[in-house]
Amino acid sequence: MSSDLVLYGSLREEQSFPPILIRAMSFEKPIIAPNLTIIEKHIADQKHGFIFPAGNVGMMTKILYSAISHGKLSDLACKIASSGRSHAKNLLASDTVLSYAELLEKLLQFPSESMLPKPILSLPDELKNAWQWHLLLEPKSHENEQVAEGTLERKEQLTGNSSIVFSMEELWNISIFSTNGSENGSVGARDEIPGQVDWDEQKYTEMMEEIERREEEELEERSETLRGTWEDVYRTARRAERAKFEIIERDEGELERTGQPLCVYELYYGPGTWSFLRGGALYRGLSLSAKGRRAGADDMEAADRLRLLNDSYYKDVLCEHGGFLAIANRVDRIHKNPWIGFQSWRATGRKVSLSTEAERVLADAVQSGNNGDAFYFWARMDKDTRSGIAAKRDPHYNDFWSFCDTINAGKCRVVFENAFRQMYNLPSNLTVLPHMPIDGDSWSVLNSWVMSTPSFLEFVMFSRMFVDALDAQHYDKHHGNGTCALGTSKTERKHCYCRLLELLVNVWAYHSARRMIYLDPQTGSMQEQHNLNDRRGQMWVKYFNFTLLKNMDEDLAEEADDDHPDKRWLWPLTGEVHWQGIYEREREERYRMKMEKKRKSKEKLLERLKFGYKQKSLGRYTKPLFNTSGKAESNATDH
Repeated sequence: MSSDLVLYGSLREEQSFPPILIRAMSFEKPIIAPNLTIIEKHIADQKHGFIFPAGNVGMMTKILYSAISHGKLSDLACKIASSGRSHAKNLLASDTVLSYAELLEKLLQFPSESMLPKPILSLPDELKNAWQWHLLLEPKSHENEQVAEGTLERKEQLTGNSSIVFSMEELWNISIFSTNGSENGSVGARDEIPGQVDWDEQKYTEMMEEIERREEEELEERSETLRGTWEDVYRTARRAERAKFEIIERDEGELERTGQPLCVYELYYGPGTWSFLRGGALYRGLSLSAKGRRAGADDMEAADRLRLLNDSYYKDVLCEHGGFLAIANRVDRIHKNPWIGFQSWRATGRKVSLSTEAERVLADAVQSGNNGDAFYFWARMDKDTRSGIAAKRDPHYNDFWSFCDTINAGKCRVVFENAFRQMYNLPSNLTVLPHMPIDGDSWSVLNSWVMSTPSFLEFVMFSRMFVDALDAQHYDKHHGNGTCALGTSKTERKHCYCRLLELLVNVWAYHSARRMIYLDPQTGSMQEQHNLNDRRGQMWVKYFNFTLLKNMDEDLAEEADDDHPDKRWLWPLTGEVHWQGIYEREREERYRMKMEKKRKSKEKLLERLKFGYKQKSLGRYTKPLFNTSGKAESNATDH
């Protein structure tokens, strides 16, 4: 590398550390880079390199002047380059070792009776930072090296820097290839390695055991078995009767929908909106009102999926966004498709629901995956008449925040910024309104869109924390006296958060670097909105990064699980509360229950062996009384 220093000018957030910087540091060249997340994680400013705020050209120029003095590198730059070279040797050692440790943690299966090791995440940071590459260096090769039987001569011959991994490998190889011969000529460990014949015998044994198991099951079905008491028979019959209704609900539409890549949930309120639903194998209804499901259809009720929606207050303020939270709550129990979508009953009322041709084009697009992890929508903001200026073709109508202010009593910007600031605990003097460009393209409205299921869960993770921050600021006033900053009329105040949450998916999709594609609901033609390449440098990726959102979600879950706060807190009520401690506690509880069951079974067996098995009496027998003549007494009297 012939350059004197390396200036890294890319402002794109990367998932891995840039290789060009590692190469420059290895050649003892000072580096100048923006304060991206992955760079700040590994590089300390003024120690391993120079860090400047992303997009701040003045600061970058000032750093260049300090690094170069009289046509050559300054003393500070040379010192930082030397420190960076030693730092580059073990730059990614900690992440690599930690990744392999997490992989082993998922692959290794320990017996139930063994003591489980501590999770990798519980290791102290001091230990992780001490991991270096020389611990994994391969030892020097030794030609013509023989291993003596029953000895560790090869281990004694090893020189140089050998790691723990290779030392364990040497011991393992010695134990495998050393023979355990005895006086009678027994075979060694090498001969105990199973061959193809052994595997064939094992397969044949397993097959015969399976045949015997099936024969025993058939014999048990044909033989007479005790049905238990009448109470047991009655309880079993009632259980089968209840299960019968669940089987009836699985109609042909659900079976056909299971094999498709996409399922669209239609959001509606009660019988009055049934006529606006599309129906068919692609769709499944989701009722947002209690007891509002269609008879004979495979619909669901949102309140059954999320207990929070049984509260009429939150059912009204969340509106259709509550349906998103209900589907995401334990989504694997109801949704098996790789893509998920929603369509409001209002879309049909405004004639922007998908036609048959558009449905086919959308299904083919998600099946092929040509557009990647994209966000599809078919209800455009510039076609929405709620602002009252769509017909005038106002050039500012595509301004996202202006439209949001129009339908939210002019307070959308202020409310969103305050909730966003509280969500990330940002300082009050910082402007935190995400940039939404005015580039002639449109945005999604009416909660009618499709995205991949993992992306949907990521969006719900973000929206749960946003809704919690929004509710924390407005609950007291709105629930106390009905005052809502986002509405003026009685209906708008009742559904306070609905119109802001309807547009929230646009902010998330734009700044999380998803392709946004408009699908014409009539013809099925597609057009990308807000081209992804043009967004570079404008997206707030650091706030919408999945790793950051996941860490925030786990912190909230740990707080809800450990502290059990008595104050009113919305976030734990909007979905699942899971973190690593809950998984460990559940695993320990299952292990405890298993051992308790074994203990009771053993005590019961010992009791039977000691006292014998006694059958319970089926009824009570009363012996008749006899008089002195041998005849049974009678209660009848002669007159």
